Amino acid sequence: MIQVQIRWVINPFRGDQFAEGWLPAAEAALDYGAKDWSFTRALDGRLDFIQTANFRSKSDFERYWYSETIAEKRVELAGTYQVPVTPSFWEVVGSGEARELGAGAPSPAPGGPL
Repeated sequence: MIQVQIRWVINPFRGDQFAEGWLPAAEAALDYGAKDWSFTRALDGRLDFIQTANFRSKSDFERYWYSETIAEKRVELAGTYQVPVTPSFWEVVGSGEARELGAGAPSPAPGGPL
């Protein structure tokens, strides 16, 4: 499993336009075999975004990134983000997520077993 990370630096006054326009493209990674995806925006400054997705292989990501749909979306949003946009690839060596507690379930004691 590889994680792809794309850092987007947005031009001033274009953050909202980019966020709205790129969100469907980030989610579309699932259509190309991604296990999961995220699209996050910096709280400070609001002009930096990080897109991540976990794929089985780099070639699966490339099918997504170079697809007609995603290429067209990059062209449509040209001028909102700075170039070059360079994806980076990371080997996933571990991951996890917190269990959700049901309504009315007691919270675990601090330092105690989950």
